[in-house]
Amino acid sequence: MEQTSKNNSLKIGVLTFHRCINYGSYWQARCLAEGLQARGHQAEILDHDSDQVNQAEWTCALQPVLPTRVPKSDYALYREKTLKFFRLFPTLPLSNRFALNNPAAMDNYDLVVVGSDEVWNLSHPWFGGCSLFYGDGLKTQKLISYAASFGNYDATWGMEPTWAEKLRKFDLISVRDENSQNIIKNALGFEPEMVLDPCLQFPVLPDARNLENLTKPYVAVYGHNFSESFAREIRNWADSRQLPLISIGYRNDWADEQWITADPHDFAHFMAQAEAVATNFFHGCVFALRNARPFVCESSPYRRHKLQGLMTKIGGEKHLLPEGTPSDIYRARLNEPLDQEITQKIERLRKTSNTYLDRALGTKQLQFA
Repeated sequence: MEQTSKNNSLKIGVLTFHRCINYGSYWQARCLAEGLQARGHQAEILDHDSDQVNQAEWTCALQPVLPTRVPKSDYALYREKTLKFFRLFPTLPLSNRFALNNPAAMDNYDLVVVGSDEVWNLSHPWFGGCSLFYGDGLKTQKLISYAASFGNYDATWGMEPTWAEKLRKFDLISVRDENSQNIIKNALGFEPEMVLDPCLQFPVLPDARNLENLTKPYVAVYGHNFSESFAREIRNWADSRQLPLISIGYRNDWADEQWITADPHDFAHFMAQAEAVATNFFHGCVFALRNARPFVCESSPYRRHKLQGLMTKIGGEKHLLPEGTPSDIYRARLNEPLDQEITQKIERLRKTSNTYLDRALGTKQLQFA
């Protein structure tokens, strides 16, 4: 890893989705900023603000499992969860706040890092088409991406030249999944580097928590709107092991317990201590991998590219289980420790991601094909 002295410390702004009511979004933003700080730089998260985005985000936070309706009994629980996020956002290393549509009000930076998360997803329900994430108006000498993703925006849809031209302003580009890699390759004519999500690349350091509710072994359930077959297989396996299923962040009635009000630091401890993980979320897989927990994952249309990209990258395809997967495959994935080849692949990717950052933090102008 590059060693940085006080004399060549950079003022870095991290541009990402940092105020989402989502455990993965919180931790990827925090881990990237703190990872850059650990390299000796003055890194902070660019605290963009928008009333329109806030309204959409908060509405989703209170009705997070649509199209499944939230029962009235859960309204207060999702509100409490949301308020816990509000109390934690100020603890992030934030810049001075500026309006999302007025980047002229932001501070000047030596370098801005765009990513990770779905920062280039042109079909994102409320950030889609926001040109700030494509570099427009950013007050910086150099511009790079780290683990950027197009989310559910499919490579076969192509990218309009106006958006592709904006990405040519970047000095270096890295992505976190194959779909995003293909979009860049098709639009700009070169293959960007693949790097790890910040939650796998850098330490996750949650605050201490009193976790008296987690004194006995349990299985972590993270996600919502699982298929009936997936829920049934997880339920049967947990019963065979006499392990309770605890659903975190969202209600899943097929679980034994619901911990809807957990905050991001609760979540990090919860995932680290689980006997196994059942999820259909990208960061559910990431935190299972982070903590070397046995896990299974069910894909969904919105998260298909993210999940498949992660599994392909780390050699974990066998953990992504389609509908109709036999029960013995579930048992094998959940009974066995995480394959050492996966952890070794992650370690190799950490090295290549560090090499990318070594180069990116001393960026030279990128040559486009």
